Amino acid sequence: MYHDKHHIISHYERSIVFVESLANITEEQWRTPIESGKWTVAEVIGHLTPWDEFVVKQRLPFLFTEESLPKGPAVEEMNASAARNSRAQSKEETIADFITQRQQLIDALYQIVVKQWQQPFTIGASELTLSGYFASLVDHDLHHFSQVQKVLKNIEGIKWISSI
Repeated sequence: MYHDKHHIISHYERSIVFVESLANITEEQWRTPIESGKWTVAEVIGHLTPWDEFVVKQRLPFLFTEESLPKGPAVEEMNASAARNSRAQSKEETIADFITQRQQLIDALYQIVVKQWQQPFTIGASELTLSGYFASLVDHDLHHFSQVQKVLKNIEGIKWISSI
């Protein structure tokens, strides 16, 4: 389903609407863990922003060039840092940061010509296409958005969750 430019960009545009809808939840709901001992809604949303930035700045500019891809970040370290930032920021700041960075990703994706979506490239030992690469990122989003929707639906008084 999410294997072409149009569907991937459409997902990212809908993700902005979904995250914007979280502005309507209370601070307590925003700081609710998605499961016992897991990240809060704030941390889940906040950890997506640095990954979008990484893709925009450290992947897309290098994919169809002769230059080597920059080394990827330490996943656990980047996620922990993003979670800390989300705990320190207001809900409004985290949502605004997400929207700004996600829009930059969308803008970058619009610049990629359609034929490049199926052109193979290599990351480490893996050969991928943009379609496959972004399909896995969309799946990652959907996994986390589903977790957020589930916890918010279980909180009394939440009856509206925006669909993604």
